[in-house]
Amino acid sequence: MSVHNVEEALRDGGILVVVIVLLFLANIRASLITLLAIPLSLVTAVLVLKAFGSTINTMTLGGMAIAIGDLVDDAIIDVENIVRRLRENAQLPEERRQNSLAVIYHASVEVRSSVVFATLIILLVFLPIFFLGGVEGRLLMPLGLAYVVSLTASLVVSLTLTPALCSLLLTKSRGILAGREPWVVRVLKRIYAVVLGPTLRHPWVVILPSLVLLIAAGAAIPYMGRAFLPEFNEGALTLSAVTLPGTSLQQSDELGRAVERVLLGHEEVTGVARRTGRAELSEHAQGVEAAELDVTFKLPRGRGKDEFLNELRGEFSLIPGMNVVIGQPISHRIDHMLSGTRANVAVKIFGDDLYKLRTLAEDVRRQMQGVPGVVDLSTEQQVDIPVMKVRFDRDAIARHGLSVKEVSDAVDTAFRGQTVSQVLEGRYAFDMVVRVGEPGNVDAEAISNLPVDTPGGAKLPLKALARIEVSTGPNQISRESVQRKIVVMCNVSGRDLKGVVEEIRAKVADKVPLGRDQYRDYYVEYGGQFESAEETTRLLTVLSVAVIVGIGVLLSVAFGSTRDALLIMVNLPLALIGGVVGVYLSGGVLSVASLIGFITLFGLATRNGIMLVSHIRHLQQAEGATNFAEAVYLGAMERLAPILMTALTAGLALVPLAIGGDKPGNEIQAPMALVILCGLLTSTALNMLVVPALYLKFGRPAPPLAADEDLLALREQPALAGGGAH
Repeated sequence: MSVHNVEEALRDGGILVVVIVLLFLANIRASLITLLAIPLSLVTAVLVLKAFGSTINTMTLGGMAIAIGDLVDDAIIDVENIVRRLRENAQLPEERRQNSLAVIYHASVEVRSSVVFATLIILLVFLPIFFLGGVEGRLLMPLGLAYVVSLTASLVVSLTLTPALCSLLLTKSRGILAGREPWVVRVLKRIYAVVLGPTLRHPWVVILPSLVLLIAAGAAIPYMGRAFLPEFNEGALTLSAVTLPGTSLQQSDELGRAVERVLLGHEEVTGVARRTGRAELSEHAQGVEAAELDVTFKLPRGRGKDEFLNELRGEFSLIPGMNVVIGQPISHRIDHMLSGTRANVAVKIFGDDLYKLRTLAEDVRRQMQGVPGVVDLSTEQQVDIPVMKVRFDRDAIARHGLSVKEVSDAVDTAFRGQTVSQVLEGRYAFDMVVRVGEPGNVDAEAISNLPVDTPGGAKLPLKALARIEVSTGPNQISRESVQRKIVVMCNVSGRDLKGVVEEIRAKVADKVPLGRDQYRDYYVEYGGQFESAEETTRLLTVLSVAVIVGIGVLLSVAFGSTRDALLIMVNLPLALIGGVVGVYLSGGVLSVASLIGFITLFGLATRNGIMLVSHIRHLQQAEGATNFAEAVYLGAMERLAPILMTALTAGLALVPLAIGGDKPGNEIQAPMALVILCGLLTSTALNMLVVPALYLKFGRPAPPLAADEDLLALREQPALAGGGAH
């Protein structure tokens, strides 16, 4: 998969972040301080990944691309509050103005706890990725590690470097000290004020529609398709072309050439390579009846991959005696690791009698053939082929002082061969193998006359020690957990994986007599990507519940109020609404990537609630706001700009990934990005309306805090009086 496409998404996302920061802050110095968090965080992430032995690849770059909008969020919150407080201080009469350094210090401290807890929650929600095992864990852990390290680095930058740079660059900035809020912020606040006032007076106007949207989103979830991982766009195919066992190498080669001619007849195909058969001692041994083809292709603009593959399947079906399964290099290997087959779905039928297994397999194949979405349907090739059986005469063997093992080893050595020496040709060494004739020329007579050495030195023909029978037998016997099996496999196209498997299950259970009558001891198991998808979904569901509980605990500790924690967590269902829309925009299929997107979204959405509620409490506790309704209104108005900035930078940075899902390298990140992007849109919009309304209706005024003597003393220190001169 292409690293270049992910790098482009990372770059384009960074550009959008820069635009948003400049637009909202309208100050070069403040924007520079904020944006400095991006390179520092990314460099830190690269160094940490290198220390852990990771490389820069599509997944680590994807983690950085997803995080790039979040890297400036902590700095945005800090810088925006500092800039706002400096402007407010500059507008006071000269005798009431505070020292600029004191303003920066208090403005930074004001948002410090909300920044830390918000980032801790986002890091917490990413923990489930590190509990994933198997293929999904290997794929997603580098992404999660890159995201977590980048975000942690951005938190450290915002807590240390950001306030320091503000003290150096902003204390004498005329644009900040003499200016007003940027025009974008003023316009947005005017629009927001028109909506917020009526919303606080009539909260059910926004609460009821939100409940309706939430119910609709929940009702849509069961109708989503299910898949393990999104379909990859690798720009290459791996074809498995199999004919009947026993087919000669010459015939198999001719059929392979027919498959090649079909492929090369399409202008999209740029290269084809074929392997016919595999070595007998290979980990994936195959007879000469099986061929594998590696195909590279490039689709012209406007040409869909599904259309191209459907044309190939139609033409392959016209090649007599050849069954072709189409996969992709990475997807093919994932399927093989998950189910031991070359396809997305493997229906495994278990039993003792091979002939009954074949009958059942044919019944299952017929049922699967009628299921929409099933393509590349094939049955594991188990047929009878000519065999020669050597039945040892134990009495005769004993009479001549031999053992069955010795006679068996003699047969094995004669026909499989034995390495007796090596032949050197230049720098290369080749084994010298001694055997009886060529394997293809061995017949019953040759086996019968095979001389076997006796302890006395005499040589006896094998027919004196065993009976040679010419018969038929299975070309192979597959087993799993010691039990014999036969596999019917297929790929899925045009439908979600789970829907296809559920329909196959229903048809097989209704039409195939497994577990009944003469097939009482025969049973079926379903393997493949969907099985891993179900296991991973269950694990992520359990871990997500644990994470949500953890979020609630952290919020309760941070605010000292379970009520406030619950009101902040209202953002989770509000985010769910947009997340569901994101799943349908990405094709309506819920995959592991989409689930990770939901988990990430919950953390980002919680940040908005923390910023809003913490500021409302700050107005009451530290700034003397005694009217609860006014504190809620003022807190929402003052937090509009930072909440929109963080949401827009986090969301718009994902746009290049979201719209580039068809590009190689973006397949896993794109569904995540769409879920996060759409979820942030709904959660941010509803957070600014629903949460203030709910907080005013169900919240409680925060008790005022005692004056902080240290802060009061700090404001009077002479040392700080000259701080603004820096």
